[in-house]
Amino acid sequence: MRGSACCQRSPCPKNAGAIIKVFILLLFCRHADSQCKILRCNSQYLAATENLDDSDATDARCNALRAYSSCTRRTARTCRGNLAYHSAVYGIEDLMIQNNCSREGPTSLPQPPQPPPDHQGFASLDICDYEKSFARKHRQAPVYQHCAAFGDPHVRTFRDQFHTCQVEGSWPLLDNNYLYVQATSSPVVKGSNATAISKLTIIFKNMKECIDEKVYQAEIDNLPVSFVDGSVNGGARPGGSSLVIYERTPGRHVEIRAAHVGTTIAVRQTGRQLSFSIRAAEEVALSFTDEQDLQLCVGGCPPSQRISRSKGEGSGALEKARLLCKEKLPVEDVYFQACVFDVATSGDASFILAARGALEDGEAYHPDVKKLHIFHTDRAMRPCSSPLLIFTSVVLVCHMHFYW
Repeated sequence: MRGSACCQRSPCPKNAGAIIKVFILLLFCRHADSQCKILRCNSQYLAATENLDDSDATDARCNALRAYSSCTRRTARTCRGNLAYHSAVYGIEDLMIQNNCSREGPTSLPQPPQPPPDHQGFASLDICDYEKSFARKHRQAPVYQHCAAFGDPHVRTFRDQFHTCQVEGSWPLLDNNYLYVQATSSPVVKGSNATAISKLTIIFKNMKECIDEKVYQAEIDNLPVSFVDGSVNGGARPGGSSLVIYERTPGRHVEIRAAHVGTTIAVRQTGRQLSFSIRAAEEVALSFTDEQDLQLCVGGCPPSQRISRSKGEGSGALEKARLLCKEKLPVEDVYFQACVFDVATSGDASFILAARGALEDGEAYHPDVKKLHIFHTDRAMRPCSSPLLIFTSVVLVCHMHFYW
């Protein structure tokens, strides 16, 4: 064979591997036209042979050389007159002779083994654990906020405002960079003025390293323990397990934990109504633009949709509702007031359990237990104003009037 004769005339040097690498590096230093892909061919050959030494079998080197030659042929038309290209062609021929390589044979480049997905690596970086990631970055635990929607319907906002809403149809509870939650309210019974949440749609938005976009949807008599695609977690990504659904009470209470955004959500059904509660990291809850300003959890009900819960005071229905609600809600706070309003308005005792469930979620999710109970005294259902605040306001108005 030609290769054998060559090697008999001039034995292959012991440091042939080093010579080959120097030769290829010299080719890199040559100028290459923008359309000539010879540098790509050179790179592929170097990558395929960089871990080979003189003791390795020549099959892998010959495979790489044949692939190298095939690459140069594919780019021949655009590389005519290119010095680096022609140097590579002649160099390949010489190297094939030195290594006694035949022109026929495999041309696939040996591919380095791909490491399996490093699930442990992601876990160690805490990319999909918001609480740990926040603590490492800020040297403190994150601040959390709580929102709830229940009953006819009542909304407790992230700022601890409490509204009763005269809404029917679909309204966004949350709309930020990580979550979208929409509640749909319908009449409790046909022709009734009382409404309640009949459907909840919760969207966990796509997060690169952690989860695929997931949609959870609950309706009356249908509280699934899975997302709409049938999955029970965030998907196949390394952090998919950071989003999980738990069934607390079959058909009545589901909890969704989204550790990747520091959020926990509870969805409940009592009677013919749904309720929603959330504990969310403040940074997540406030991650929205000006275009996303309509969120009941952030701003509460629009002023035109707010109603007073004091209607009907003194009626027999109201007194009966107070007695029934008092059994489950001994503290006469806004949860108690909401319960009385709902039961007196609808005559449906399931509203008692809805208010009780909302209170239990508040106990579990509110970051400051001292602020859990809210007390309203005036007809507009605003927080009680202190005498000092009223006095200060009067003084301020008089002071401004003096300067006018």
